[in-house]
Amino acid sequence: MRKGEIERVTEETDIKVKIDLDGSGEAEVETGIKFFDHLLESMVKHGRFDIVAKAKGDFDHHIAEDVMIGLGKSFEDALGDKKGIRRMGDAIVPMDDSLVLLAIDIGGRVYTNVRMDLEKEKLVDLNSDLLIHLLETFAGNLKCNLHVDVLRGINDHHKAEATFKALGVALSEAVEEIGEDVPSTKGVV
Repeated sequence: MRKGEIERVTEETDIKVKIDLDGSGEAEVETGIKFFDHLLESMVKHGRFDIVAKAKGDFDHHIAEDVMIGLGKSFEDALGDKKGIRRMGDAIVPMDDSLVLLAIDIGGRVYTNVRMDLEKEKLVDLNSDLLIHLLETFAGNLKCNLHVDVLRGINDHHKAEATFKALGVALSEAVEEIGEDVPSTKGVV
C-alpha cells in the first residue's frame, strides 16, 4: 500500500494531507482557496492519485504553501525507499491556447526551473506570483528535480491548469512500479 499522510499544525496553519499513489483520481480538497483547489483536483485527476487535503489558516499564501509542503512530504512518505519506481516522468500537456512541457526526477536531489510568464495578478482568488513558489515548495519537500516550461499560451488560467495537469501526468509516470530495484546506479535514491 503506497500511502502517505502528513499533518502540520503551526501558528499560521492547520493542514492534513493524505495520498494514495494507487488510487483512481479522487480528490477531497478543502483549502478555502477555490483556484488552488481546482489546480490540485486537476493534478490528481490526471495523475490518477487519491488525495485528501484539508487546510485552514491565516493567509492564502501560508495555506497553499503548507499544503504543498504536506503534499511533497506525503508523496515522499508513500514512496518509502523508492524501490521499483520508474523515478522519472514527463508530460507535454495542451489546454486550449496553452502548451506545457514538464519533467520530474524523484532522485533525491532538489532543483527547480519553472518558466510560466503569467500576466494577471490574480487567478480567481489565488495570487499568480505564488504559483512558481508552490511548485518549488512541492519539489523541495518531495526531494526532486522539477522542470516546467509553458511553451505558449494566452490565458493565464489555462497556463496554470495545464501545468498542474502535466505535473499529475509526470508524477504518475515517475511513481509507476516497474520492477524491484532501486532506480539508481548508486544503489540508493
